Amino acid sequence: MAAFEKCEYQERLKKIKVKMAEKNLDILFSTNPANMNYVSGYDGHSFYVPQGVAVFIEEDEPIWMGRSMDVTGAQYTTWLQDKNLFGFPEDFVQSFKRHPAEYFADVLREKRADGKRIGLEFSQEFCSHKLYLELQAKLSNAVFVDASHMINWVRTVKSESELKYMRQAGVITEKAMNIGIAAIAEGVRECDVAADIWYAQIAGTNEFGGEYPGLMPAMPAGERSNAPHLSWSDERYQKQQIGILEIGACKMRYNAPLARTVYVGTPDNDYKDFTETINEGLEVMLHAIKVGVPCEDIELKWRKLIESKGYRKKSRVGYPVGLGYPPDWGEQTISLRPGDKTILQKNMTIHVLAAIWDKEYGYEVSETVVVKETGCEPLSNVPRKLFIK
Repeated sequence: MAAFEKCEYQERLKKIKVKMAEKNLDILFSTNPANMNYVSGYDGHSFYVPQGVAVFIEEDEPIWMGRSMDVTGAQYTTWLQDKNLFGFPEDFVQSFKRHPAEYFADVLREKRADGKRIGLEFSQEFCSHKLYLELQAKLSNAVFVDASHMINWVRTVKSESELKYMRQAGVITEKAMNIGIAAIAEGVRECDVAADIWYAQIAGTNEFGGEYPGLMPAMPAGERSNAPHLSWSDERYQKQQIGILEIGACKMRYNAPLARTVYVGTPDNDYKDFTETINEGLEVMLHAIKVGVPCEDIELKWRKLIESKGYRKKSRVGYPVGLGYPPDWGEQTISLRPGDKTILQKNMTIHVLAAIWDKEYGYEVSETVVVKETGCEPLSNVPRKLFIK
């Protein structure tokens, strides 16, 4: 059974088709797992082989194409009729002689796709060059157009049904973060803290369980705290050491990230001043978020604050999150950074990340929020401070 009512998927299709019409597309073929889920409901960890969902501007229902053994999974998780589920045989799987795109092209040709304008997600990691070449060879009269983030942009504004799952993910994230903070102590292995966090992320609450998130827990510690995106090791936390936690629980593939930082021991005044500035920067951004505000204005308030204290940060300070599979929980559209003039809309969901990775140490604190008319709604409730153990 799909995660949402059929009418929700139909409403999504209407919005996608508006975007397709703007680019004069007859067909949109999406290979991004999150976009496939958004369109069809398909939820399987099968994206290690080529697969995709095709939206036809003149058809009421898209088609799903993947590995034959995954058709049953599509029957369980999508809202599509069986006649719109197509599976390629096993001799296409990781073969040096055949590619699943050959099968996709045959299905599309039967749907009279040759000679049509077809949108592909060229800049998405799941749309390989080989897939494009095979489609192009077998549909030689078709015109292929870049439609890399077309569905991603539609996804930025959440429905109330989507927000229900994001709020549940936020509750699980809150629980997992509190467990991770409590577990960090002198002599404890990083991997044991990671195990506690993973357990909490999957076990969820008594009311609802969790799933594997779009990103692993990022847990740089000690001298590595100035390097983002690192996972845990089997080293033990030491006294006078920083431990960063950036985690995000997931419900029905909707992710709600959160970052906090722990200090084992007693931080010096320079580090405390550093963290207090970043905490203040997060508060400044959260107070600025509301419907109608340009993305770059949020970053500007952050930048003015930290530069007044002598700090600088070159990377962005926020991005949209929601529906996601590994390797990403981000939606790959807007960014809170200079030059992004995108206007915030009601029910966008953004991971607001206040963080600086200095030459000697780092600090992170973040919130995932829902954009509201006059402010924003954080999805988790963990104190925004440096935790001292």
